This record gives sequence, structure tokens and C-alpha cells, in this order.
Amino acid sequence: MASTGGEKMKGCGPKLFKAKGKKTAKSTDNPSCHAATAEPGPSSSKAALSSPLRTLSEVRSMHLSHFLAQSSNNTTTEPIRIFVSTWNVGGKTPTAALNLDDFLPPDDKSDIYVLGFQEIVPLNAGNVLVIEDNEPAARWLVLINQALNRPADIDANVFQHEPSPSVDSSSSRASSSLDTSLSDLSKTASGTTIFQKSLLKAISKSFMPVRRKQLKACNCSVEMTKTSYRDACFRCPKAYADETDSSEEDEEEEVKDKEKSRDSYGSAPAARDQLKYNLIACKQMVGIFVTVWVKKELVQHIGHLRKSCIGRGILGCLGNKGCISVSMTLHQTSFCFVCSHLASGQKEGDEFRRNSDVLEILRLTMFSRICRRSGRKIPEKILEHDKVIWLGDLNYRIALSYADTKKLLMENNWDALFEKDQLKIERDAGRVFKGWNEGKIYFAPTYKYSFNSDAYAGETATSKKKRRTPAWCDRILWRGDGIMQLSYYRGESRFSDHRPVCGTFVVEVDVLNKRTKRRSSNADMRIGAEELLPMGKGKGTARNVSSKCELS
Repeated sequence: MASTGGEKMKGCGPKLFKAKGKKTAKSTDNPSCHAATAEPGPSSSKAALSSPLRTLSEVRSMHLSHFLAQSSNNTTTEPIRIFVSTWNVGGKTPTAALNLDDFLPPDDKSDIYVLGFQEIVPLNAGNVLVIEDNEPAARWLVLINQALNRPADIDANVFQHEPSPSVDSSSSRASSSLDTSLSDLSKTASGTTIFQKSLLKAISKSFMPVRRKQLKACNCSVEMTKTSYRDACFRCPKAYADETDSSEEDEEEEVKDKEKSRDSYGSAPAARDQLKYNLIACKQMVGIFVTVWVKKELVQHIGHLRKSCIGRGILGCLGNKGCISVSMTLHQTSFCFVCSHLASGQKEGDEFRRNSDVLEILRLTMFSRICRRSGRKIPEKILEHDKVIWLGDLNYRIALSYADTKKLLMENNWDALFEKDQLKIERDAGRVFKGWNEGKIYFAPTYKYSFNSDAYAGETATSKKKRRTPAWCDRILWRGDGIMQLSYYRGESRFSDHRPVCGTFVVEVDVLNKRTKRRSSNADMRIGAEELLPMGKGKGTARNVSSKCELS
């Protein structure tokens, strides 16, 4: 069970999928709709036969029960592969010589990549209190794009540097080719040389879809959103995005991108079309940085994209600690990815501060409301999502002395060591991450290593005060049905005092079947015929409902 040498030990925590169809659209809660689908009694049958014309309410019930009733036939489940990786890089800026294979394996062909970092900048007063330095984040972004979108027949990287297993202690030089690439990308993204503070934004545009505004839009189908007649708004657009989430600035930028279609690599739509993976989310909060990349074919099915930041650092609110959360829907399934850096410290009782961080993040995180339809609730809180993956430097330590920990490490006795893992202890006690899952750990503790070394820092510490007991600080957890973890392992890069941790998942996603999509596309035309029916006692009812929908 122990890992030997530099070999990656991949642990599987398989979990059988729940029965398919469980996440399909729910039936309406409106009693009238249930009544419409029920078998009519003898008296109602006689009334129907004796009346040559049906009343408006009868026609309405018949049409809506046929069109709006949610059944298990509306969706099917499809598997997608998600790769998740987290890495505390210790405030170090990457160069082109850095080999990302231990953080982003070249042979992995996932559909979605969720890549989180901690301490991409030093957590000093300037970055925390003044303005964060986002040049390192831009450098990471360029390197990730190079790894994900490298042509299959080209092995050399775009910066014309041969990859090396690590960056040695004398490698303070930043690659001139990387600097040139950053400069070129920033110019092509914005047309002119830009100030450093907007470098990340300019470069991120180079890897995003041209019509990135659509990522924030509502992608609910009419069939899935209308659960009752009052919720059915047949005159409204099928997809409605809140104006606050799609600014005029985004629209202007998209127009500029189209006008520069003949430009060089970076902002040209033609060049972006050649990318295998598009960047759909990118956010930095001081040292925390998260990016989400999606296979080009899936981008059109992404919607309700939102981001939220919660600071839990100095004064309990600054961004040196905390989290960035990304919410989105893929087809009919909602996802939330949480990248966090929790409170540090190895003193007894520090684990309760980390518990508090988790609870406050869950309590305070609130995503803006994009979809205005009341029939299908789009998640606004982390735990409301169908699938949630939490990654990051959670900073939980091992509740043993350095000597006892070292003894178990020398024996490669991971099971005995893991029994003293603070996160395991707190989860078993029900104080944090109740109902969440984590794969079996078959790898050595990921913190704290000496620089550019495979030795733990405690071996070279000059005093007990500075000595850090090895711990599994870097973790990946998940919550929700229909998630199976394929692998859970650590990389062996010596770039930082932490080792990166990676996990691969197969996740079930609900997809509308073709029949449902066709019905949804013709919804307005079919139901609009109701306006031609004679009015009953509720004179003007149909017209009033439509007007109310238009105003809502």
C-alpha cells in the first residue's frame, strides 16, 4: 500500500451510481396538474360527452398536462470525465521551464478540467491589503493553455523550452520567451500594451469562447422550467439572463473580438476555434486562483456561470485565506467547484478554526440569480447544487508529535497515520463536511517539503518552532449522487513545498432527450392557440396571465 520511489499511487474510491433517471425532471406540485393526468370518474366522463364544447379550464388542463408534465422520459444520463487538481505553489512564479506533467498529466483526456492554486503570490501586506499581483496568474494561465491545447504532433512547448523535472534553486531567471508570449498575448487581446493589473483579464480572453456572454445566460429549456400554468410564460424568451450578469462591456468586447478576426494568435475567433479546450472561468483572490476549462464541444451546453469569493483571512474577511467558488450548469445538471485555502497552524485546536472556515464559506457563499423562471430553481448556495467538488489546501494536520509521525512515515504505515488525520477525525465526529466523500489515500503526506527536495522540511529545520510535522494538507472532496472517483494521487514536482494532488471523476449528467427538445422549441406556437378559445367566467384570464409573465 505504500508508494515507492517516485511512483504515483493511484487510489480508487469507487461508488456505484444511483439508479438512472433519479435526477430527471420532477413532476409538478400543482394539484390541478395531477388531477389532469388522473383517470376521470364516471360523472366527469358523462359531462364531457354531453357537452359539445369543452370549457377553457378543461382545454387548459388537457394541453398543459400533456405539455408540462415532467416524466422520466424527458432526460437521459450521460457520463462526463472531470479532472481536478490543487496545488499550493508557495508564492513562486513559474517559468517556461516548469514541467506541468505532475499537475496536469499529458495523457489525461477529460471533458472538464478544474485547476486550483493557493499562494500564487506571496501573502504579504502589499498583495493582501493593497492590490494583488496578477502576473503570476497570467503566467500559469499561459502554461496551462499550452499543456491542454498543444497540437498532437508538436512536442515542444510554445515557449521553445525543453521541459525539465523541476526548477532548481538558481532558476530565478524568468524565461524571456515566456515574457514575450505574455506581452504578445496582452497586445492581441486588447489591441495595445496594457497595465499590469489588467494583464490576467486580457490574456484570459485569448482562451475563452468568442461569445463568452452566453456562458452566463440561462440555458433552461421551456419543458424543464414550467411546472404549473402560472409559471408558464409562453411569451417570454426561452433563455433569460439577468442584465446585471451580462454587462455592456462584455458585448463591446465581443464586437471588438469579431472585428479583429484577422489578428494573430490570441483574440482571433478563427484561432480560438482551433482550441481543443476553452477557458470558461478564471478568478483570482490574492493567492487563491482557480480556472475551469471545458472541451470545445461542451461549451454550448454550459450556462448559469457565476463566481463567488469569500475572504477568511486577516480580520476574518481578507483574501489571504478563504475560497473562490464557481457555479454552472452543464445540460440539466448543476455543478459547484470550490477552491479554498483554510486557516493554517499546527497547534492543538487550530482544526476548529478550519472547521469554522468551512462552515462560514457554506453559509456566506451566495451566487447571483440569473434565471428568473420560478419553475426550476437554479442553485444560489453551494449545497443546493447537484454535484459539488471541493479542492484546495485545507491545512488539516496530523494529530501526532513530529517523532511519532516520522516513525510511521519510515514504516510507510499510511493507515495508522491516517487515523490521526485531523480532517478524518473531524468528519467522523460530524463537525465538518458531513455527507461528503473522499477517496482512499494511498500517497504520502503532501506538506511540508524542503525546497527542490524530496525530504520533509522537518529534517532540516534549525529549531522545533520552525519544524512542521508532515501532513495531508491538500485534499479533494465531493458531494452528490452519480459521482465515481477513478483516481486520487499526488504529483512529485519539487517546485513548491507542497506536492500537487489530483483526482479524476466520472460524473453522470442529465441531458434532455431529442423528443423533449423538439417539444420545447415549438412550445410558444402550440400553446398560443388558447387565446382563440372563448372566455368563461374568468374573463380575460389567459390574457392576464401572459401580461403578468411579461412583467415578471
